[in-house]
Amino acid sequence: MTTTATTATTVIEPLVLGDRPLTLDDLVAVARHHRPVALGAAAEKAMAPSAAWIARLTDDMAEGEAARPVYSVNTGFGSLAGRQAFEAPEDAVELSRRLIVSNACGVGRHCAEDVVRATMLIRASSLARGYSGVRPDVVHTLLAMLNSGVHPAIPEYGSLGASGDLIPLAHLALALSRPATGTDPDEDSGLAHHDGELVSGCAAMAAAGIDRLALGAKEGLALTNGTSYSTAMCALALADAENLLATAEVTAAMSIEALLGFGDAFLPQLHEARGHPGQIATAARLRELLDGSAFVDGAADTDPVRQPPQDAYSLRCVPQVLGPVRDTLGFVHGIVETELNAATDNPLVVPGLPRDLKAVSGGNFHAQYLAFASDFLSIAVTEIGSIAERRLFRLNDGTLNRGLPDMLVDGEKVGMDCGYMLPQYLAAALVSDCKTLAHPDSVDSIPTCSNQEDHVSMASNAGRHARQVVANIEAVVATELLMAGQALELRLAEQGREAEALAPATRGALDRLRATPATDGRPIDHLTRDVVMYPRVHAALALVRSGAVVEAADGARQVV
Repeated sequence: MTTTATTATTVIEPLVLGDRPLTLDDLVAVARHHRPVALGAAAEKAMAPSAAWIARLTDDMAEGEAARPVYSVNTGFGSLAGRQAFEAPEDAVELSRRLIVSNACGVGRHCAEDVVRATMLIRASSLARGYSGVRPDVVHTLLAMLNSGVHPAIPEYGSLGASGDLIPLAHLALALSRPATGTDPDEDSGLAHHDGELVSGCAAMAAAGIDRLALGAKEGLALTNGTSYSTAMCALALADAENLLATAEVTAAMSIEALLGFGDAFLPQLHEARGHPGQIATAARLRELLDGSAFVDGAADTDPVRQPPQDAYSLRCVPQVLGPVRDTLGFVHGIVETELNAATDNPLVVPGLPRDLKAVSGGNFHAQYLAFASDFLSIAVTEIGSIAERRLFRLNDGTLNRGLPDMLVDGEKVGMDCGYMLPQYLAAALVSDCKTLAHPDSVDSIPTCSNQEDHVSMASNAGRHARQVVANIEAVVATELLMAGQALELRLAEQGREAEALAPATRGALDRLRATPATDGRPIDHLTRDVVMYPRVHAALALVRSGAVVEAADGARQVV
């Protein structure tokens, strides 16, 4: 069934699985903006052969033929595989349900809604590839839950990032599925969020008018054995990191301008001499953002006035630091979009294989790609914050900031006001936290399942840490937005200039900041004496996360 979402002014066409590969933008649209999703005819057609092969296997069992052991269909799991093959198709069905019940043992806070929705979409995408041997009904039910806002409560801890994200996905499957026979108490249906309430899975599905599904052979493992949860966290962290990087380039330009930076550091010839695409792109972006500034000393056709024309590394090396971040996020982006479209459970059913046994046991559930991707993302994003914090320190220090007042406050009595002293402390604390969080999870492995699963990726831990790193550094960049904006105004006053002396892009970002109320409703105005600071920090953080800073900078550039 296809669902079309409507608002007062727009109609949102559903994302159709199977029509084209999923993109990161698709994921964000579904996870955060509730774009509806449908299973396309092409996907249903692709799913049919593998589901038919599983059905023939269980039909043969029902007709009394000798049971051929097929992993996860009529055998146990992990180290229990091969002990015996179950002979009755009812056992294969019961096996699916028992797997979900036994695997749902996670602990910790329930995951954010966007993580749950992203996980559901990725799982549906994987099953729709047609290698999992499941009926389209499984995907239809999963998408009905997404479209109706039934969000299973998934505890954040439990996955090893190999054998798939078994524990988180089992919590998802509890709400979706029911026993084939016997009673189905609320207590065995897990928990789910629906209409703002946390209720049993049974209650949430009933309220949404969705029938819970009695799973067939293999369908329990197909729902739980994949990288969907690890991919969801990495993908959402990546989407936020890409926006964060773009915003950090704007706030870096604001600080460079406020500190009377030298333009030589961003000349294209310098960066082309090294050749890295990310570095070249970031330098070009900084030239755009600083274009038109009266405070940047030197350009391609203008000699710098002050000598020597060299700034501290936190200013002149922005392309050499944020450039590698660009390239790293580009690498992660490729991994994530590949994984959004991957078949990751085990075994995969390959109907075209020229042999009788079409079920192929392998290790596509192993999330090392995602573990590396999340770790690399954490390391790269930590460096966005590390270099930004050094600029904050420089802005505050009257011996380093080229004539601005200490702590960026020009008060009546020196020492009466702390100004921006403590926001720099906040940034230092957050960056320090990230140095711990960015320690790679992907190099860790603890064997499980009687050493059958003797190497695991820990991609779930890496993804969880990546999301926290991004959140931390968003706050650091928000602090730079506040402090660089204050510094630009102080520089204008110090040199007796009007706002038109600023680059249009940085002026646009500053204007957007000043037009935004703090979370207490008061303006984020120029600081002349100490005020309660956290409402300003929280509002600036919201600006960073929304992408409004980049939008304002680019909008101001286009007007000129």
